[in-house]
Order: sequence, then structure tokens, then C-alpha cells
Amino acid sequence: MQPDRFVRLLGEVKASAILRTRIEEAVRPAMEAAIRGGFRIVEFTLNTPGALDGIAEFSRREGLVVGAGTVLSVEEARDAVRAGASFLVSPVIDEAVIEEASSLGVAAMPGTHTPTEMQRAYRAGAPLQKLFPAPGIGAAYVRACLGPMPFLRIVPTSGVDETNAADYLAAGAHAVGFVAPLFDAEELRAGRFDRIEQRARSLLDRVGGGPARLKP
Repeated sequence: MQPDRFVRLLGEVKASAILRTRIEEAVRPAMEAAIRGGFRIVEFTLNTPGALDGIAEFSRREGLVVGAGTVLSVEEARDAVRAGASFLVSPVIDEAVIEEASSLGVAAMPGTHTPTEMQRAYRAGAPLQKLFPAPGIGAAYVRACLGPMPFLRIVPTSGVDETNAADYLAAGAHAVGFVAPLFDAEELRAGRFDRIEQRARSLLDRVGGGPARLKP
């Protein structure tokens, strides 16, 4: 998927499901639950057991866009795209990874925290700037950064939950990503995937996006 198309789709559905867990047996059913709940853009972090296998399996499904998270090297970027990833997310800025994503024809979303880092990522060619971790002042921080730099496409992740997701979007965030507030660690351990599905529906209701707007 071309980067500009992914950027447009993410802005339409407004949210992604980001799975990070050490519980190998929970990986597949947890992501299945998020998809049943309505998520159509999903991400497996590469420090999750079987992440590349998950990317390969889910990327073959019609109507899903699958990406890789915690991409920290060019080699990991290549492995993820080879498995089927349509976008690459990092917790930090690494120009080599951004350049490799571009050469592979996928979108890069490096982690940024300060306005300087956001600008640096943008100039390096990243069409999206992950806000990581989300700061204590929350949505007001996004609004403040976009004031002088409206060309940014900021995507808050860590720190985004049901209580503030809509505020981030109202402040101008391009989209948001749900990690622990969607994939609760205790529920993963207990195998309560029904609760993850319910929470997925609730979170998508809060952001006003959802699968109906994801066009092929």
C-alpha cells in the first residue's frame, strides 16, 4: 500500500489497534477480538512473540491493513514488509529506517515527543509522526504543536484511552493508537477476549471512526 493511501485511510478510520504482549498464546485471539470489535488498521509490535507470523497471516485478509511496530533497524523494516506489513512504526526517529520504509514503498511513523523531533521526522520523509509517549497535558499539547506546524500528522499512542481519545482528535491529531487500554494485560492472561472485543467497539464509538469508512 502506497504511503499516501495509508495516511488517508488512517485519517478516515481515526484509530488503530496496537498489540504488545509477551503472552504468545494470546496474540492471535486478542487481535481477532479487536477485529471483531471493528478495528481494520492493526499493528503487531515486533517484540511480541510471533509478530512476523501474525503480520503474515492477518495481512492476507481482505479489508485489513496490517503494520509492524517497534521497528528499530533496517533489517527489521525489511523483515516486516516481507511478511506483509503496510506501515512501519518506531518508538524513536531513525533516519535509516525512515529511508528504508520509503524505498520499500510503505509509510513510516517514527516516535517523536518534542516539536523539534516532529519537524525532524517530517523533514526525513515520515508522513506521520507518532507522539510517544503522550505528555501529561494531553490534547492541548497536540493543539500547541499544530499551531506553528499545521502540516504535521500527529498520531498519539501511549497514554490514549477512552477518556481522552476524542479530545486528541478534536485538537487536530490525525488519528490515535490504542495499546494497553484496548489490550488489557490481565484480560490477555485470563483469556477474556470477549472483553477486548467489547472494548474495541466502545473505543471506536468514542473516536467516531470504524470499519465502515475503510474503503478497498
